[in-house]
Amino acid sequence: MAHLLHLDSSINGDRSVSRKLSARAAQAWQAAHPDGTVTYRDLGANPVPHLDPLAWEARIAPASEHTAAHREAARIGEELAAEVLAADTVLLGLPLYNYGAPSSVKAWVDRMIAAAGEDPSVLGGRELLVLASRGGGYGEGTPRHGWDHAEGWLPHGLSLTGLEPRFITAEFTMADVNPALAEFRPHAEESLSAAEREIDALWTPATATR
Repeated sequence: MAHLLHLDSSINGDRSVSRKLSARAAQAWQAAHPDGTVTYRDLGANPVPHLDPLAWEARIAPASEHTAAHREAARIGEELAAEVLAADTVLLGLPLYNYGAPSSVKAWVDRMIAAAGEDPSVLGGRELLVLASRGGGYGEGTPRHGWDHAEGWLPHGLSLTGLEPRFITAEFTMADVNPALAEFRPHAEESLSAAEREIDALWTPATATR
């Protein structure tokens, strides 16, 4: 049976574009997999603890030397990795905060790397779709070209787990609320529409059979 892991990380609630995109993708996935199951984790509302000394020691110390505290610290990463391992497809809603990924996403990645141990491909072989949003534009030719450090970092960080993200991104999402970006509102609308079209084409909806 197909299984989806749906992750959000925005702290913006119903105003979040990345949440709207990830929800659209989850609906498209469920339409194509009506018998599939879904696990949902909200990293924005309930962030996992950042990697701490005990969790790091649990990764590098022999298992024979682990204390109960080490085992409890490692349990968080093992739980996160198990959620990924159980999924055929992973959806991650990823906003851009201060030109980088939310710290909750960094903590999620760090914990899974710690749980992965010495196997750099332990979580590979599954689809990872990142539904990204950014308030401005950081493409080639813009004044802040290259300032989106989330999209550049995530594939490198996840390479230690075997996961390879594919990005679908909507940009200039702040154009409606930031007067300085008002001229980019038509571009923002087209960028969002293009992202939605790409999401809608991801999977073929299942057809009813008699």
